[in-house]
Amino acid sequence: MLYIAARDHVFAINLAASSEQIIPQQKLTWKTKDVEKCTVRGKNSDECYNYIKVLVPRNDETLFACGTNAFNPTCRNYKMSTLEQEGEEVVGQARCPFESRQSNVGLFAGGDFYSATMTDFLASDAVIYRSLGESSPVLRTVKYDSKWLREPHFLHAIEYGNYVYFFFSEIAVEYTTLGKVVFSRVARVCKNDNGGSPRVLERYWTSFLKARLNCSVPGDSFFYFDVLQSLTNVLQINHRPTVLGVFTTQANSITGSAVCAFYMDDIEKAFSGKFKEQKNSESAWTPVPEEQVPKPRPGCCAGEGSAAAYKSSTNFPDETLTFIKSYPLMDESVPSVNDRPFFTRTTSRFKLTQIAVDTSAGPYKNYTVVFLGSDNGHVLKILASTEGANASFSTQLLEDLDVYNPNKCNVRGEDRRVLGLELDRDHHALFVAFSSCVIRVPLSRCSEYSHCKKSCLSLRDPYCIWLKSGSCVTVSPGVRRPPEQDKPSPSVHYTLLIACVLVAFVLGAFLSGFLVSCYCNHTSHKTKKLSKDPEAPIPHALSLRSLAKLNGLLDSQSKDDKLEVSSPKIYNSFFANSKEHHPSRRNGHHGMTMGDLVHAQHHQLHHSSELSGLPTPDSTPELPIKSMKAFKNQWEKNQNCNNAKEPKSHNIVTSLDDSSTLPRDSLTRRMDVPPDIPMHHQSTLERRHSSQRQSLIAAATKMPNGGGVVGGGGGMIPRQHSFSQRNGGPHQPPPLLARMNSTGSACEVHYPLLPNGYLARQHSYNGEQQEVPHRGAIVRRAASLKPDVPPKPLFIPATSPVNEQGKFNY
Repeated sequence: MLYIAARDHVFAINLAASSEQIIPQQKLTWKTKDVEKCTVRGKNSDECYNYIKVLVPRNDETLFACGTNAFNPTCRNYKMSTLEQEGEEVVGQARCPFESRQSNVGLFAGGDFYSATMTDFLASDAVIYRSLGESSPVLRTVKYDSKWLREPHFLHAIEYGNYVYFFFSEIAVEYTTLGKVVFSRVARVCKNDNGGSPRVLERYWTSFLKARLNCSVPGDSFFYFDVLQSLTNVLQINHRPTVLGVFTTQANSITGSAVCAFYMDDIEKAFSGKFKEQKNSESAWTPVPEEQVPKPRPGCCAGEGSAAAYKSSTNFPDETLTFIKSYPLMDESVPSVNDRPFFTRTTSRFKLTQIAVDTSAGPYKNYTVVFLGSDNGHVLKILASTEGANASFSTQLLEDLDVYNPNKCNVRGEDRRVLGLELDRDHHALFVAFSSCVIRVPLSRCSEYSHCKKSCLSLRDPYCIWLKSGSCVTVSPGVRRPPEQDKPSPSVHYTLLIACVLVAFVLGAFLSGFLVSCYCNHTSHKTKKLSKDPEAPIPHALSLRSLAKLNGLLDSQSKDDKLEVSSPKIYNSFFANSKEHHPSRRNGHHGMTMGDLVHAQHHQLHHSSELSGLPTPDSTPELPIKSMKAFKNQWEKNQNCNNAKEPKSHNIVTSLDDSSTLPRDSLTRRMDVPPDIPMHHQSTLERRHSSQRQSLIAAATKMPNGGGVVGGGGGMIPRQHSFSQRNGGPHQPPPLLARMNSTGSACEVHYPLLPNGYLARQHSYNGEQQEVPHRGAIVRRAASLKPDVPPKPLFIPATSPVNEQGKFNY
């Protein structure tokens, strides 16, 4: 049976017989007789009726009903079977409100009636009241004490264990500086509470405690849903006793609603925590130190816990009773499951008002379906699934139904606010209560998809199954075979996806690096195989390494093999066939000359065979002269011309540069000494490395004595310091050797051609050229401040450093 309390009436409806039409099986009429007195008091005529505000079962056969009775609350007992009155009327004050708009809750627990409502006509005294008990005294909360209750709005009461819990919302006393902020609360009292001693809390609760319900979205700044609208009885969620409630935002805030769940264990834990106090009216609320809490602990039931030694609450010490009277508020709030709402709705301007939950939906009764009523006449159907004992809720909106029927409900233009939801699992129906009507709604609409299997399964409605016969039907007790339900599509957790992306990125990076390394190694090996000449990778043809090769330092062949190479022999001095004389010109440091080093091997040379392989001006091809470009900076000018000026008149010169006509695979030779001179007889001139790029230029001019380029006299070329120093002899004819700059033009030459046929090195500072009376191929070495050093390693950098001032230019 379903009992509906209304104005002046109570209806009894047989759920088994009712289908779409709600037909009352029994009807109770209870009208007031004080309508005239109510009108005289200045109240609105609509309030001068008997609004049934309390309708609860007292036992298995009796209903307890209370009505406003035109601002004169009255209570009666009725039989459930016939709705006939039993016994006499009782006063309804503190059990039923005076006005229909005032909130109230009530239930029977252990033979006593627990109620929460207003006790006076002006609704200034809120009370949590216990009465009608045979052995238990009447108890209530402290009167006009805002620390206990401050303008509460009672919503629900449940019995759980040794306590009775009351859920309500009130103006927060701990946040008075922010105005009238509404908080949701849960309060509890012991069922065996007998009140305090005659000195403290006599006929008042000694176990009353209250705590805040925290329904908020976590983040840097919490978003709270503070106003409780509706609550369920104790349900089993994740195999733990739980209550679910609908919460909304403050009245002057943005519109938002949420559904939060609270474990009863967390509620008990909050009541076992610290108390909250305010030392004075100007100070903030702070936790009470644990050492200031008396024993037994305030709020405990007599005979349990720390109060196990006390048989009755009347025996509690005055210190404990005084503490509970002053500090009924707990410091810590009750957290919601997973510290967040499992369903929120902030996109609609309509708030949620009621809740009903079916925890045994589906053919296997393993689904949880939540029905939420709103203030615009809609009902939301939500599928809430949980996995494991500590798993979080995952919700899915299944349907949004507009259940308000204006033809039945819009009698006097009442609002569309849903006032109550009642679930009938056995008959697969949901009853929705409005201010002027009650609508019956089926839990599912499976028949609308009876011809399409995909549509039936895609609903994911646990109340609908698809049969092999080809129909979508509603789950009923007669259906025993396993249905064909839509299996959820396999999904991958986002953490696994992120890990896969990171692993793929790392592997790709390693693979790319490996491929690039292999390619670079292959390219380097290929380059080494193609270029056997060690000078090939050097960008400058006549760099330091090139000059070392020309001096014979890089030749790994024997002396006999060097003479057999079919490459042209080029020298920068030509030796006559006549007999040479070697003057004894001493070096200032070592006591020997360049001629002394060359003289031992000079007579063994076959000059005819050597000179036959020398190129002539006619056979030497003329190389293209590079375009003249302006110097970009002083360094380039010093590098190319050695601070020299271009000569006014010169003969055509040929440069051995990158475009040399010599074959790349031929071995080059020294141009100042014959190739047969042993390495140990060569002077330090052969081993000194050049500090800048050099170019060899052969000038095709006639000798001052009438000899040609390849004459019998042999040209004498002295080597001087980079600075212009005076030489022996007044006459300086044009030189045969000149240095070419990078643009192809000849720079001023500092090596004058002496009339004697020998190659000499001037002293670094004051070397004077002495005349040699004999003409011949004499090679001399001027004094040097730098001693002989061993040859440098074969590794020579590709680029030549800039020549420092004051050093020799080779």
